[in-house]
Amino acid sequence: MAKLEQLDGKTWEEFLAAPKAVLVLGKSDCEACSAWSQELEAFLEEDVDHGDVRFGKILLDTPGLVSFKRANPWVKDVDTLPTTIIFRDGAQWKSFVGSGVERLTNRLARLTDGS
Repeated sequence: MAKLEQLDGKTWEEFLAAPKAVLVLGKSDCEACSAWSQELEAFLEEDVDHGDVRFGKILLDTPGLVSFKRANPWVKDVDTLPTTIIFRDGAQWKSFVGSGVERLTNRLARLTDGS
């Protein structure tokens, strides 16, 4: 069973290098971000289909993320939160703004199918 990992300046690189990873970007004062995290955590508690996927979140207003922001310059263009990015073998594969377990699982099904 997967869990939602809180990432920081020391853990993000290894996380994104996973074969399959879902990264949620948010901020600590974003109510929609908090709601999406709670929805995702509740889903992961019951989920048995995505054990090969790592799930993590980065709160962009957390200190110590300079290395993440430098390595991922596209972050400066993220203007709507939460944003969810799916990585395959360390590269961005798909992303969406907002929340929704159904939206996420539909994309993960395509990831597994190799689409």
